[in-house]
Amino acid sequence: MREARINRRVFLRGVGGVAAGIAATSLTACGTGTSRSVDSGGKNSKTLVVRDSGGTYGDANQKAVYEPFTKETGIQVKVVNIEYAQMLAQIKQGRPQFDVIDDSMADFVLFKQQGATQALDYDRLKNSKNAGIAKSLLTTHAVGKNYWASVMAYRTDAFGGKKPTSWADFWDTKTFPGSRALQALDADLPELEFALLADGVDPDKLYPLDVDRAFKSLDAIKSHVKKFWDTGALPGVLLGREEVVASSVWHGRLDALIKQGSPLAYQWNGARRQSNGLAIPKGTDNLDAAYQLIDFSLRPEVQAAYAELYPMAPTVPAAYKKLSTATADNLAGSAAHLESGFDLDVEWWIKNQDAVSKRWQEWSHA
Repeated sequence: MREARINRRVFLRGVGGVAAGIAATSLTACGTGTSRSVDSGGKNSKTLVVRDSGGTYGDANQKAVYEPFTKETGIQVKVVNIEYAQMLAQIKQGRPQFDVIDDSMADFVLFKQQGATQALDYDRLKNSKNAGIAKSLLTTHAVGKNYWASVMAYRTDAFGGKKPTSWADFWDTKTFPGSRALQALDADLPELEFALLADGVDPDKLYPLDVDRAFKSLDAIKSHVKKFWDTGALPGVLLGREEVVASSVWHGRLDALIKQGSPLAYQWNGARRQSNGLAIPKGTDNLDAAYQLIDFSLRPEVQAAYAELYPMAPTVPAAYKKLSTATADNLAGSAAHLESGFDLDVEWWIKNQDAVSKRWQEWSHA
C-alpha cells in the first residue's frame, strides 16, 4: 500500500526531526499534489478542507467518506495533499488551510508534541461512544480511523506443502529452506519485533523492546537474507521471481499478484499493526464541520464501505458485520488477526528510534 508506505517513511523522518528539534518532512509524496472538490449537488452551505495523502487511499476516502458526507450534510469537501512541514508551518502561523488532518497515528504524536492539534471533545464524536474502538486509538488529540500491518509472505510452492505459521518458522531455514527478504531502514522502522517473536518473546511482552536480544536474533538470519527491501513493491517482485521464498511485506502489496494466480500467501501470525487517524488542527474556522466529518467517518457502514474499496481495516468492530467475508478475512483488524497480531508501540519508537536506527545501520553494513 503505497500511501501507508509514505506515512511510515515520514514517521521515521518526523521522529528524527523531533529528536533534533527540527520539523519533519513529507507525508504525501504518494499523492497527486492537487486539490479536489466534491460536487455538493447545488448545496453550497460550507466547504470543509481535509488533508489526506491522495492516491488510491484518497480515492477511497472520496468515494466512501467525502461524497456521502456531502450528500447528507450539504457540506462540500475539498482535499489538499501537503507535506508535514507545510502543515505544521501553517498551524504555527495561525492560518491552517485545512480543517481536518487524515494521517498516521504516529505522526499525530508529533503534532501533539508541537502543540499543533486540538484536544478532541469526544462528546461531539457520538459514533466513538461504546463503539469498541481500541483505547490506544482514542487519544486526546486524534482518533484512530483504520489499521494497516506488516506481515510475513511466502511462496506456497516452496516448502513441499508445509506452511510457515510464525516468525520462528521464518527464522528456521532448516525446516523452511531458501533465501529471505526483510525490510530496509529506508522503508520503515526496523523489524525488531519480528526478530524477538522469532526468539520466543510473548507478543504481549514485546515492549519495551530488548534491543540486544533482537539484534542477536537478527544475527541468526542475516546470512540468509538476500535483500533488505526499500520499496513496498519489491517483496512481490522478489517472491515472484523466486529470488526469495519468504519476506516481510506490507499487507495488501501482494493482493493483485495473488488474484492473478501467483503462488503467494500472507501469514498473519505476528503481524505488526499501525493505524491512521483523524485530528483537527489548531486554528481552524470550521470546527463544527470538522467534528461532523470525523464522526461520520466512524460510522460502521462508512468504515465498511471504505474497507471494501481499500485494504485498510476498520477500527470500529461493528463495521466487520457489514463486510463481505472475503474482504474481512483480508484485513488487519479482523477478529482473528487482532488476536494474532500486535500494535506497534509508537511512544517507545519515538523515544528510541534514533539509537535503534544508528545500530541498524552499523549492523546491516557490517
